[in-house]
Amino acid sequence: MNTWWILAIAIIAEVIATSALKVSEGFTRLIPSLVVVIGYSIAFYGLALTLKVIPVGVTYAIWSGMGIVLVALIGWFVFDQKLDPAAIIGMVLIITGVVVMNVFSASSGH
Repeated sequence: MNTWWILAIAIIAEVIATSALKVSEGFTRLIPSLVVVIGYSIAFYGLALTLKVIPVGVTYAIWSGMGIVLVALIGWFVFDQKLDPAAIIGMVLIITGVVVMNVFSASSGH
């Protein structure tokens, strides 16, 4: 499987796990707690596979940047946690940084 797809799956699994972490209410609810454990297991396995090909700095920048943006969007739309203009600008800058690294950097493992 393409390394970039593995990284995308890992990011999605991490976002699902993080969202379930909120719903687990401190691991007091079984199903969301299981989603957390399974989601993070998939996420870290995918991250480990990705690190065989893509440099750790690039991988982690993409992982954390996209995770921040996606979790913030889920917080906004699912948990009704509003974002102020500064937060939105910051997320646009994160996405811009990920795009710049992927398009222009020779370090991204393309």
